[in-house]
Amino acid sequence: MAVSFVITDPSYYERELIRTYETLTGRTLNPADPERLLINLKTYALALLAVAIDYTGKQNLLAYATGENLSKLAEFYGVKRLPPKPAITTLKFSIDQPLSFDVVIPKGTRATADSKVFFETTEEALIPAGQTSVEVQAICTQAGSIGNGYAIGQINRLVDPVPYVTKVENTSMSMYGTDEEDDERFRERIRLSIERFSNAGSKEAYIYHTKTAHQDIEDVSVFSPQPGQVKVVFLLKGGQIPDPQMIQLVEKHLSDEKVRPLTDQVIVSAPQVVNYDVTLTYYVHRKDEALAGQIQQRVNEAVQEFIYWTKTRIGRDVLPDELIKRVKEAGAYRVSLSAPVYTPVNQDQVAQSQSVSVSYGGLVDD
Repeated sequence: MAVSFVITDPSYYERELIRTYETLTGRTLNPADPERLLINLKTYALALLAVAIDYTGKQNLLAYATGENLSKLAEFYGVKRLPPKPAITTLKFSIDQPLSFDVVIPKGTRATADSKVFFETTEEALIPAGQTSVEVQAICTQAGSIGNGYAIGQINRLVDPVPYVTKVENTSMSMYGTDEEDDERFRERIRLSIERFSNAGSKEAYIYHTKTAHQDIEDVSVFSPQPGQVKVVFLLKGGQIPDPQMIQLVEKHLSDEKVRPLTDQVIVSAPQVVNYDVTLTYYVHRKDEALAGQIQQRVNEAVQEFIYWTKTRIGRDVLPDELIKRVKEAGAYRVSLSAPVYTPVNQDQVAQSQSVSVSYGGLVDD
């Protein structure tokens, strides 16, 4: 239920001003009377004031606060908004032929793809004598998502010359750069933060700490397969399966002595993927013939929304009835579904589509 601190409807203030004026003067105020101009001006001022009062009141509530107001409100809970993080990748430095001595790649050596975004090595690396290359982790010099998405081999310009090094390239796509945590995700973590005070390692506490590890973590499943053991399974934004590097980051965060209860053995992993296919044919009622083109587009969108819906939550079953409902809501009259079939998904699994075939069967009558 929405909360409102004051009435913000201008018509309310207009009615009240007219009623008060007529009560005090004893005469009816007509729309063309000059006094109405003053009342309209007063109404406008009162409405602006009411909106400002209502906004100020709501900014003191967790459900409504935004931006810096939400950040200040979070201080009561001892929670801070996650700052932007730089993208990471792996750079490979090469020399033309083996040498009789080590070639040093200094920490902070930079490479770029376009002379706009730069990546620098996080530690000193050596090309050992007798070898021709070495790989080392590098981070973007600019925090945020700007460094994401550089394909393998695209970061290939050496900015800081290194003796004997003739080639540099990234051997992994740059990823995991994130912008500052948005309001809705921050608000969810604030609500969960109360659970972190538990010294028993509650489910919500583990969810809170896991989501605090990185902004890209979207869904978390926590359960205990046996006494003393806690399994944490998580997904990234858009249903992306976390790689070993992200799993290691979460493991390190949850292993902190201020996070993990002493008696808990914490196991962090990516969810197991349960694959399914989509094969359906749909028909449009003849009375909707003029809308057939729009319905086809909406049906395709509905199928993609179903696929996204299943892959972005751990433990969400594959429900054929849900897919049929979405397709019919998009305008289809009849749906013939061959796949998927109902598939239960466990709390450490996530469903993802493989083959998708959506066919328009034409117009039909009742």
